[in-house]
Amino acid sequence: MTVRFGLLGAGRIGKVHAKAVSSDANAKLVAVADAFPAAAEAIASAYGCEVRTIEAIEAAKDIDAVVICTPTDTHADLIERFARAGKAIFCEKPIDLDVARVQACIKVVDETKAKLMVGFNRRFDPHFMAVRKAIDDGRIGAVEMVTITSRDPGAPPVDYIKRSGGIFRDMTIHDFDMARFLLGEEPVAVSATAAVLVDKAIGEAGDYDSISVLLQTASGKQAMISNSRRATYGYDQRIEIHGSKGMVAAENQRPVSIEIANGDGYTRPPLHDFFMTRYTEAYANEIASFIAAIEKGGKITPSGADGLAALRLADAAVQSVKEGKLVKIG
Repeated sequence: MTVRFGLLGAGRIGKVHAKAVSSDANAKLVAVADAFPAAAEAIASAYGCEVRTIEAIEAAKDIDAVVICTPTDTHADLIERFARAGKAIFCEKPIDLDVARVQACIKVVDETKAKLMVGFNRRFDPHFMAVRKAIDDGRIGAVEMVTITSRDPGAPPVDYIKRSGGIFRDMTIHDFDMARFLLGEEPVAVSATAAVLVDKAIGEAGDYDSISVLLQTASGKQAMISNSRRATYGYDQRIEIHGSKGMVAAENQRPVSIEIANGDGYTRPPLHDFFMTRYTEAYANEIASFIAAIEKGGKITPSGADGLAALRLADAAVQSVKEGKLVKIG
């Protein structure tokens, strides 16, 4: 079976998913839609698909699934539309920035029995998957503490910051999902601190650029998250899991993994400097997982419920910062 795709949104992340779909032997990119015709035409030219309107893709009988890469405030509406149209749906995170709106959207998905996958791509990174496998195989015993470091080389434009929903809902939400993925238990309490250390314009826009979060589960497991909008040395992505019998960690990745030793000492190449190059394999793997679930009828993960859980943690972190206290998750 070849799964036939429509792509909604031809921007930066749309290009990544267009490549992932077109590179999969079990998929075909049939059409692309974008508010900017030139962007859609560029993808159509690169991958041999058609430019269509969203309405045409919604009604199309030659399209089985859609990938939603449009602005965040359109996600929930589009998910509902395509769920009712009988299409399988892959949507970039988040479903929405409002918990109630996400709940309403998931209700439509459930009622229509639509297939929905939320784009938490880091679960599909080969290194992080290997960490999860080491946990599942019992190699470090019971998980006790998770440490996640995620720091960007530089902050996005302030105009983006203003509409992003804030660092917790935009950036840390990936780490909230990874914490849930690795802990194996749901966090029940959140404590967060936040500051503006990188760019005062970010603070003037009502956001933060440097944050720390502590998550706790009912059994006492902990996850610690460190985020910064500045890392002068590259895209810093590390995880470490401490267990009752040992530890497993995933180090930073480099485009070239070599080490040079000479009179100047030991040197290694710089880290990746962009999430698209760091997580190239993850993006391909998540689309492949989505296609396999459509073909075989398997469970889709991350699901809408996973997206909702991560957003709840983000909201709790925002509340913790504002109130200066531990926030319990109901």
